[in-house]
Amino acid sequence: MDHGAKLGSALADKIRKVKALILDVDGVLTDGRIVIGDDGQETKSFNVRDGHGLKMIRRAGVEVVFLTGRTSRVVEHRARELGVERVHQGALDKLSVFDEILASMGFTRYEVAYMGDDIVDLPVLRRAGFSVTVRDAHEDVLKAVDLVTQNPGGRGAVREVCEIILKVQGKWETLTERYRA
Repeated sequence: MDHGAKLGSALADKIRKVKALILDVDGVLTDGRIVIGDDGQETKSFNVRDGHGLKMIRRAGVEVVFLTGRTSRVVEHRARELGVERVHQGALDKLSVFDEILASMGFTRYEVAYMGDDIVDLPVLRRAGFSVTVRDAHEDVLKAVDLVTQNPGGRGAVREVCEIILKVQGKWETLTERYRA
């Protein structure tokens, strides 16, 4: 199946250029809820399929970066589990950090996908070569992006995007061959 044709040629062209996927955390990798126990410890819930999608996309040579305004040890632990080495927390000015990430990785904005869900993500979503949000994002974000996932944040939306990128770039079949053997 030609996944590029299904999405439209202009969008497929953007996706083919993607060398890095930069993700907001709360509301994208999670459903946006933060649970704080009596002891003050924070917990978040992550979707295992999103995690596997990130492992697959990394295996295919696409860099993964977390970019979040909050700071949480939970995010550090999840990144370590997934092999995500570039984690930027406490980013109050996400656009400046985004530009620093591009410079450090040697990528142009057109080679980067960004996935965010709230109005604080709008500047980066507008700058990224391929912008994505989750179906339960803020209404202003829904209007500003190239693609809206069918799944909500924390419920397989990241996996959905990973699969789209891999399929449009022609890497899906080879990457998943071992699961079909």
